[in-house]
Amino acid sequence: MEEVNQSVVSEFIILGLCDSWELQAVLLVIFSLLYLITILGNIFIVLLIISDLHLHSPMYFLLANLSFIDFCLSSVTTPKMITDFLKEKKTISFGGCMCQVFFGHFLGGGEMVLLVSMAYDRYVAICKPLHYSSIMSRRTCIGLVLTSWIIGFVHSISQLSMIINLPFCGPRELDSFFCDIPLVIKLACMDTYILEMLINADSGVLATTCFILLLISYSYILITVLLHSKDGTSKALSTCTAHITVVVLFFGPCIFIYLWPLSITWVDKFLAVFYAVITPLLNPAIYTLRNKEIKNAIKRLQ
Repeated sequence: MEEVNQSVVSEFIILGLCDSWELQAVLLVIFSLLYLITILGNIFIVLLIISDLHLHSPMYFLLANLSFIDFCLSSVTTPKMITDFLKEKKTISFGGCMCQVFFGHFLGGGEMVLLVSMAYDRYVAICKPLHYSSIMSRRTCIGLVLTSWIIGFVHSISQLSMIINLPFCGPRELDSFFCDIPLVIKLACMDTYILEMLINADSGVLATTCFILLLISYSYILITVLLHSKDGTSKALSTCTAHITVVVLFFGPCIFIYLWPLSITWVDKFLAVFYAVITPLLNPAIYTLRNKEIKNAIKRLQ
């Protein structure tokens, strides 16, 4: 009896976004198009930045890495969700579920740190322009990206290690379209209150630290521009709007999914869709549509 562990549950049943076949058919088309646009858009930005010598600067190096992470992040859950629209019985193996948890937190944690790196890049460029080249050297940029990947990996491993050996003996229904810790942990056959507190603390420390660093960076940027520019307000908004918008879009769903869950099923599903599907699509669009250098690089391709 002591060996009866997660092997009792070899797979989980995914309830998905809805029960209506008609609505699922519509969602199949919509999410397939969104996923295709996300994949092509992010790959295009990465290739554009690599191929255009005018974009070989720290800001675009970090932007290319953001697009790569968004490309990977959208591929963790969206393809499975799309194929499940074609199935009457939606299931995911225990191993597949743990993989979604690992890569979701690995890439999500890495993106949080990368957004901080991008804010730091803008802080140096605006607040210390004379030292920008020496501070944001090639070595520094590579170090910032490696740091984001390492922190994301450590965060993900720490999360996964707390749930992978839990006793899952039923029920096995996940009321969502993918596996995530808040849903999976509810299926454990034990009291998980303390474990949930530890997991929330783990996510909370990373998210809160990144968010505070972002607030500090953008506050310094705004203050500096307002004090040293005649057209301070418009330039400050122009510089920070895209970055702040991405931060809000990324951290908003994270806060309500992991740190302050609302426990309202349709809201949780909406936030999960926004985080997993919409954000990877909007991030590169927000950064590039307002960027003259990216637009000029696209024109040079024509």
